[in-house]
Amino acid sequence: MSPKSSRFIRIIFTYFYLILLSVMIIYPLLITASSAFKKGNLTAFDLNFQADWTLEHFRRLFTETLYGEWYFNTLMIAIVAMIVQVSVVTLAGYTYSRYRFVGRQKSLMFFLVMQMVPTTAALTAFYVMALLLGALDHGWFLTFLYIGGGIPMNTWLMKRYFDTVPLDLDESAKLDGAGHFRIFWQIVLPLVKPMIAVQALWAFMTPFGEYMLARFLLRSPENYTVAIGLQTFINNPLEQKVALFAAGAILIAVPISILFFLLQKYFVSGLTAGGTKG
Repeated sequence: MSPKSSRFIRIIFTYFYLILLSVMIIYPLLITASSAFKKGNLTAFDLNFQADWTLEHFRRLFTETLYGEWYFNTLMIAIVAMIVQVSVVTLAGYTYSRYRFVGRQKSLMFFLVMQMVPTTAALTAFYVMALLLGALDHGWFLTFLYIGGGIPMNTWLMKRYFDTVPLDLDESAKLDGAGHFRIFWQIVLPLVKPMIAVQALWAFMTPFGEYMLARFLLRSPENYTVAIGLQTFINNPLEQKVALFAAGAILIAVPISILFFLLQKYFVSGLTAGGTKG
């Protein structure tokens, strides 16, 4: 086979894969959008853009259900978890990357071992801990678990990204009289903004999509997150509120999309670009 034919076949398979992947992603979104804006009470998801569209289901979410409280609870948990987790992971990743101390390697291995334990295996331990702390059915305890659960692996990822920043930059800054904090804040941190942006988006998205842990610890309907609340719309086979579920699912994407577009410039920027700006 000639190089030209081989290149043509690779292009064909690449476009075929991209089209297939796009269909797998877009098709569920179209069904959700169609069900959310379609007039009438739906009993099943349906892809039909010929029906009359309405915003009635979105109004019903906030007037007939506790969706507003669920949304606020989830948003607060997501914001706090994002800020605290990103701060801890960034500092920990920098420390493991730039400093040598007793127990460094063993603690890194411990992080990996902790990450191998699935959440389902620790549900009972989380429940007992919540009872002992009087934190059952409280959002702050769930926030604490989201933060702690994201630290081990994300610290590894952040540490590896800090490792890509040349140590020569630190040495040059030290020769100019810069202290440890100034080196971290003004020299190294601007170069790892792409990874910080990724970490922030991951931490923010988790409370919106996580169901099992939240369902296990939150008992009162007014304390639910949106993941649990939306499930109540369709868990009864005899009375499924498909339209409300679809409308609520679309609203979940709003804050995540806003954060994504705010951080988008950091996703596409690389280490070289940051070094040039510095």
